This record gives sequence, structure tokens and C-alpha cells, in this order.
Amino acid sequence: METISNNIPEVTVKDAVSQLKTLYVKAIELGVDFKALPTPFLWGPAGVGKSQGVFQLAESMEEETSKSVVVTDVRLLLFSPVDLRGIPVADESRQFSNWLLPSVFKMNEDKNTVNILFLDELSAAPQSVQAAAYQICLDRKVGEHKLPENCIVIAAGNRTTDMSLSYKMPKALCNRLMHFCIRSDFGAWKEWAIKNNIDGRIISYLAFDNSRLCTAPNSSDLAYPTPRSWSFVNTLLKTTAAKPHEIHHLIAATIGVDAAVEFESWCKMFYKLPSIDDIFKGQCLNYPKSYDVYYALVVSLTSAVISRREGITAQELENVCTYAERFPADFAVTFFRELNAVEELKPKLMKCEALNRWLIKNKKSL
Repeated sequence: METISNNIPEVTVKDAVSQLKTLYVKAIELGVDFKALPTPFLWGPAGVGKSQGVFQLAESMEEETSKSVVVTDVRLLLFSPVDLRGIPVADESRQFSNWLLPSVFKMNEDKNTVNILFLDELSAAPQSVQAAAYQICLDRKVGEHKLPENCIVIAAGNRTTDMSLSYKMPKALCNRLMHFCIRSDFGAWKEWAIKNNIDGRIISYLAFDNSRLCTAPNSSDLAYPTPRSWSFVNTLLKTTAAKPHEIHHLIAATIGVDAAVEFESWCKMFYKLPSIDDIFKGQCLNYPKSYDVYYALVVSLTSAVISRREGITAQELENVCTYAERFPADFAVTFFRELNAVEELKPKLMKCEALNRWLIKNKKSL
């Protein structure tokens, strides 16, 4: 359900990527100049996945067009006007100045390449830098320096309501850009998390409490949960190979004390789960005895199957589905629907005897 914020569409990163991919792929197919298209501006709180979405866009465009898509990520908060405008040097007559080309304009102009110039943190940059950045967005140039024809410009920034440094954008400028308000969405994040091997305990905890994926901070909060900070927790867990409570201060320093304590409590329950490897081998007869543990098991088993989707054998999938046959109906429905949504698994699932048995017995549940 789309809600409206500042009279612009509020979308997930996944939806924004899908819409922009359609636009740019069609422009390439029809030979439409990128400069004829309005520059997208991605608004949203820190850590919601705006910059990650730009890299996802590049990846999906490569798959659709067979072109090399290169992202130049410019964090404008760290730039000065000289970084974008270039350094002035005297010409041969010493009467006029020329401007050296800034490194951000150094791009491959080959027809088989698409460049994406991503101007991040634009709304928080010094206003002198913003002026140069806006000229890039609107005119695709700064001074005499022009972007190559194969370059797409995308900008992003925080809203004035996000408790981050942000300057209000002039209305005349707003009307010349294409605005998206990016919101967090657990379903889209979960899909990304499984694909990128995010720790199953994190996925399981956030599946149980979606509200902890992205929490609006209080004015005094320094650490709080966002998709970005959860990815940091994933790195901490994989780097230290420790249990969450053993690195409590590291996790709390990343997502805040309250979220860290809740996550660590969830993980203690997580260790009660049946062995995922034993389920794959068809050697597990143990089932959870509480709702919370069942919830964690379904999420963990789903993540395990999807992460192994390329190499899972027919027998392993049969073992998993045989085990899942005995789940309570609502958990089984959730589990089998998740698997059936994965294209790579569908051919194997169609031949799975355990799943077909379950479907015959539970037609009313679907």
C-alpha cells in the first residue's frame, strides 16, 4: 500500500530499483538520451538502503542489457566545491583560466558501458557544494566540464525530518527532479539478506519483529537499528565467530543497547533449534515445542534452502519437505509458499513427493 510523504511516492528500495531499471533499459533500447530524463532523487532516513539500491540497479541493468554498468559513488558531505568544479590554472596567454577536470568526471565513454554518477548525501552537503551538484543534476555539467552521453545521474539525501543534517531544497529545483521517498520493507530486505548470506539469527529475529529492522531514533540516540547497522552486526558476528552475548558491547555500540539485549535474548532461544544439517540429511525427528522456536525454525530453514538453491539435491529437498510436512498448518503454508516463490527451486519442488502429499491433504489451507 503506497502512502504519501511530501506528495511523493513512498516506495521500497526494491520498487525504486525496478522502476528505474525499466526506465533506463527502455531508454537504451529506444536510443533516448539519458540527459532527456529527469534525475532521480532518493529521499529517506540514514541507513535505509538508498546507496545499496543504486548498486542493485547497476547489477540488474547489467543483467538486462549486457552492458558494463559502473557506479561512481560521490559522498558530497566530504567534498569541497573545488572537488566538483576543478582547480583553475592559467592558460598559455596568462590572461584567462582553465579548470582542470575533476576525477569524478573521469569515465569510460565506450558505447558498451553505462556510467552511474551517484551523488549521495546531497541535502547535507555545504550549500556551495550543493550548487555545483545541482548543476550536474540539471545540466549534466559543472562549468565547462560535461558528463559523457552514457552517464546517468542519481542523487540521494536525508529529509529535514530525519534528524540528520539536511538543507531544504528550493521549490524551483524540486520541480526539475524525480523524487522517491525510500522506506524500509522487511520482505525486500529479507530477500536481499538471504541472497547475501546475512547471519540466519539476524534474519530470524527481524522476521519475528519487523519493527526492529529500521527504528526512528530519539533525538539523543547515537546507535539505533537500520538495515545498514544490521549489516554491521552481521560483519561483527562473522568476523569474531562469537555468540552475540559474548560481543554485547560491539553489537550495542552498533544498534543500541535495547535492540542488542533483545537480539541476544532471541539468539539464546535460537540455539534450541533442531540441526538444519540433520534436516537436510533426513536424520532429524525433533520438533519445536513453542511458537517462538517454530517461528525461528521456519525462517532459518527457509533461508538455508534458498541459500543452497543452486546445489541442493532432489533427495535433500525431499528430506526437508518431509520434515516440514509435520509443521503446524500456518507454519507449513508459510514455508512452502516461500520456497515456491524461488524460480530455481520450482522444477525440483514439482517432483517432490512430500510436498505433493502435503498439498493434497491441505488444499483448504492454501
